[in-house]
Amino acid sequence: MGMMSEFKEFAMRGSVVDLAVGVVIGAAFGKIVTALVDKVIMPPIGLLIGGVDFSKWVLTLKEATVDAAGEAVPAVVIGIGEFLNAVIQFIILAFAIFLVVKAINRMNRKQEEEAPAEPSEDVLLLREIRDSLKR
Repeated sequence: MGMMSEFKEFAMRGSVVDLAVGVVIGAAFGKIVTALVDKVIMPPIGLLIGGVDFSKWVLTLKEATVDAAGEAVPAVVIGIGEFLNAVIQFIILAFAIFLVVKAINRMNRKQEEEAPAEPSEDVLLLREIRDSLKR
């Protein structure tokens, strides 16, 4: 039973729960970015280039064939378009994360500036000496 209570304590820590929430939100945000890149950004770029569908843009290394048994052997291809889409998705995600971290850092800086700095022990001692000399 000791291991179960330790696991419960570990799982209920704030940082673990925060991490779980971050992973779920990140996965959902990743789907949004994927849809944005695949359905909104890449079609106009493909149209400007000449009607290229980037998701189907491949470099064929070996054409599809039919073997001796009559079964189809798929083509060997390098998915350049899918890779390009993934790179664009990564750039968008990285930029979004950069903006979030920048905003959090800015808020933390403002909170630090607003919080008055507590005087050091030396300053407190000097103030006490000053007040006792005034009497």
